[in-house]
Amino acid sequence: MIRVAIIGSGAISSSHIEAYQSFGERCEIVALCDLRRDIAEKKRQRHRLDCAVSDDYRELLARGGIDLVSVCTPPYTHAQIAINALNAGVHVIVEKPMASSLAECDRMNAAADAAGRILSVISQNRFGNEITKLKHVLDSGLAGRIVHAQVDSFWWRGYVYYDLWWRGTWDKEGGGCTLNHAVHHIDMLQWLMGMPDKVTAAMSNTAHDNAEVEDLSIAILSYPRALAQITSSVVHHGQEQQLIFQGEKARVSMPWKVAASTSKENGFPEANRELEQQLQRAADEVQPLPYVGHKGQIDNVLTAIENGSGEVLVTGREGRRTLELITAIYQSASTGETVRLPLSPDSPFYTREGVLANAVRFYEKKNAVAEFGQNDITVSGETG
Repeated sequence: MIRVAIIGSGAISSSHIEAYQSFGERCEIVALCDLRRDIAEKKRQRHRLDCAVSDDYRELLARGGIDLVSVCTPPYTHAQIAINALNAGVHVIVEKPMASSLAECDRMNAAADAAGRILSVISQNRFGNEITKLKHVLDSGLAGRIVHAQVDSFWWRGYVYYDLWWRGTWDKEGGGCTLNHAVHHIDMLQWLMGMPDKVTAAMSNTAHDNAEVEDLSIAILSYPRALAQITSSVVHHGQEQQLIFQGEKARVSMPWKVAASTSKENGFPEANRELEQQLQRAADEVQPLPYVGHKGQIDNVLTAIENGSGEVLVTGREGRRTLELITAIYQSASTGETVRLPLSPDSPFYTREGVLANAVRFYEKKNAVAEFGQNDITVSGETG
């Protein structure tokens, strides 16, 4: 039986708790921890848990009896909590974003290597039926080489969203919608298409003058013989999200859509129904996943612990790649220059201190509430 502790009892922790509870024959939640003990106690009661409640994760780790922790705290705290847990010999699942800087990611990965423990970064959208289908079809080569990708991470958040005490600042949240909303779409893009050579980006705060960070960004990614574009937003009504991949032979996308063209004698297109049918058959042969979202990723980590392989789909190094791409977007948008990848330690945005010194601040944070009365959140593909 794998013994689990949840560190951080905010809204996202419910997605973790419910996933662990669904695997009750394999794991047991033995502790909830939050700086505000009363919040942890409310969460314990809400989910009817029979577990310890603590306000000091260090003391919890020192006490022992924990095999795995889920780190569900604000982003600026992720690195130190994860490193301390790994140093204590505990496996770690850390919520997105992985950390506040690439330097912190590197320390986290080094700690995982030294401890011989799993470090997995929440990327629950990789554990979805549509993305699994899309990856299978792209990997088949039927659509041809990817020439263009379009990522729309469209969300809408009201003005008061940034009143929560840790949101809306570079110090506590680490960034705006590019980091904290588009992270999953950016992760899926780099998983499916790889890392670009160059990034050119712009960002703005168009509707939330109570936050330092951006609420809208647009990035152009340059690959050898391909381009991609990412729009990250919390100002889009309707909240549509999509990933579109245009191959040399066909387009495939999530939400699922397929279209293929062949050339007429004059170069104009006509539908290639035969290829469209092939692509659809390739998609239809993908079997549904047994578990999706957070539940799918937690199952993946539990299985790796159980069989001793340590092999998980989303490692700390995969999490770092996603943060590197986001960091390049911030560096380009803040400096007005095209950024080349990979980013090296001499990048002005490599460290947390560098980010704080160089990132554009649009407005001063005006309000700071401890928590909202309604504590539910929406994450890509699920509600928690």
